[in-house]
Amino acid sequence: MYPNPIKQKLANGDVVFGTGLASFSPHIAGPTLGTGIDFLWIDTEHMPYGAEALDTIPVLARQRGVAPMIRVANNDPALIKKAYDVGAVLVMVPQVNTAEEAAAAVDAAHYAPTGNRGVSPMWTRIAGQHWNEVIESANDETLLICQMESQQSWDNLDAIAAVGNIDIILVGPLDLSASLGLMGKTGSPEVQRMMEEVPKRLEGTGIVVGTTLVNVDEIEQKIDWGYRFLNVGSPLVYGTQAVAEHITRLKSYAGR
Repeated sequence: MYPNPIKQKLANGDVVFGTGLASFSPHIAGPTLGTGIDFLWIDTEHMPYGAEALDTIPVLARQRGVAPMIRVANNDPALIKKAYDVGAVLVMVPQVNTAEEAAAAVDAAHYAPTGNRGVSPMWTRIAGQHWNEVIESANDETLLICQMESQQSWDNLDAIAAVGNIDIILVGPLDLSASLGLMGKTGSPEVQRMMEEVPKRLEGTGIVVGTTLVNVDEIEQKIDWGYRFLNVGSPLVYGTQAVAEHITRLKSYAGR
């Protein structure tokens, strides 16, 4: 499906949802893509894999109408280029702390004249998509996400937003808590105050605000705060929680 409709959904003011890919396997990706999500969160920052391990999964996601989103391990032009070339619609760059770092990500994510990304989208050969059509229109489909995960990024948020060609700023609650000296305390007043203020600070910039959470009540709260790009846990987290609850209940039943 080219172009993927997620950019238009965001332009229309819609709230979009995704979930994490638990394993780089088409047998896991297939059922995950059938959950009604708008994007698939593919993590190559903390998962022990690179883009080469994905094989055809991003193309499978595109064909199912889901936007593959790859989080790269670092603000590295080579990693950003490979992520798009394997089929990502969205690439997320972690730990963007300054306007200069944001500008470097924009440069790496876009073809000229917007940036200096090298031209060769290899995913088109798998998908049967017309190569010339893609390279001529890729900048119109490409979405770039910069993560706000530190006090420094918070302090520089206005300057980062002013760089241009950033589509989404995603607040990372866990790393943000660590930066504030509150490791793991994502529900602390300090973290939550920042999270509530980000949509207000970015109002009028055209940049969508996102985050990733597990608790559905908290996700609904963030929607009320103005968040429109939301990762909803992962099937692995929710699935193991359900199994643990069932096992506890059944052990109690069997031992009555």
